[in-house]
Amino acid sequence: QAAAIESLAMLHEYAREHVLLCLVPAFFIAGAISVFVSQQAVMRYLGAKAKRWVAYTVAAVSGTILAVCSCTVLPLFAGIYKRGAGLGPASAFLYSGPAINVLAIIMTARILGMELGIARAVGAIVFSVVIGVLMAFIFRHEETQRQQAFADMPVPDAVRPLWKTVFFMMSMVVFLVFANWAAPKLPIGVWAAVYGVKWWIAGAALAATILSVRMWFTRDERSEWYSSTWGYALQVLPLLFGGVLVAGFLLGRPGNEALIPSQWVASLVGGNSIFANFFASLVAAFMYFATLTEVPILQGLIGAGMGKGPALALLLAGPALSLPNMLVIRSIVGTKKTVVYVSLVVGLSTIAGMLFGALFG
Repeated sequence: QAAAIESLAMLHEYAREHVLLCLVPAFFIAGAISVFVSQQAVMRYLGAKAKRWVAYTVAAVSGTILAVCSCTVLPLFAGIYKRGAGLGPASAFLYSGPAINVLAIIMTARILGMELGIARAVGAIVFSVVIGVLMAFIFRHEETQRQQAFADMPVPDAVRPLWKTVFFMMSMVVFLVFANWAAPKLPIGVWAAVYGVKWWIAGAALAATILSVRMWFTRDERSEWYSSTWGYALQVLPLLFGGVLVAGFLLGRPGNEALIPSQWVASLVGGNSIFANFFASLVAAFMYFATLTEVPILQGLIGAGMGKGPALALLLAGPALSLPNMLVIRSIVGTKKTVVYVSLVVGLSTIAGMLFGALFG
């Protein structure tokens, strides 16, 4: 009964805190990528023929700037992947968005210690590139055929200046970033100053989005954009909500008990054994962490006896993955690529945790 209550409570919290300001803007951005951003532009910077350092830099930086959760990044990932981005750069973007969150890394350093904060930052940046490169290598034959299909498509004539499309897209990205700007832990510093004016910036960005789409895009283009946005919502939301219900039923919300008692988890992640690091990575991969909640959760687990290695493993695997996230990734790239992606995240997190625990445990 408690697990069922937690399942519904988590779904309620998720819908209230993440759908309107996180997922809805992300759906509109994904729809805009599909309709207004040419495949040639995506392939130039993220495709198979793009220079590797350019493709992976663009993917990692884009994810870092957005700093979204593991579910909000999904429609954006789907948008660039379906427009011709290579599997490697798209996977790097998929990992970097939720994993390289500047505020979360700062909070980790302040609350859990500088060593863990630096290790999280370095690990997340390295992982985004390594995972992308490995995904591209493992599925290189399939990717060659897929990229050839995009290369054979005709190049449409430009219907408007590039700066108009860039302005329109950036307006939506600015709204997504600032509408979800989290409250600072302490009311001082640049982060707090920005938080004080977040709604002014977000409002200006929303107004710019509405004005630009009305002035520069035709009715047919707007209709196609809305249709594409709705398509992404139908693809993503049912799987997300189903996954949240299952995750809530099994593990519950932070600080609340569900089917699997939290003390069981804490007792299994002490020390720095291979099992402890692997178990921390695996459980973190299936749990859903709302942005920034992983820090107080980890604080409680460390207090209950969790080792430093498993703590880092959780930080590297948890924010980037969740059961809802996996279900949606599978619908975009298929079962085989999803299993490999999840295995890479869990495996690399386990190794990083063991190394960190050996050095600083």
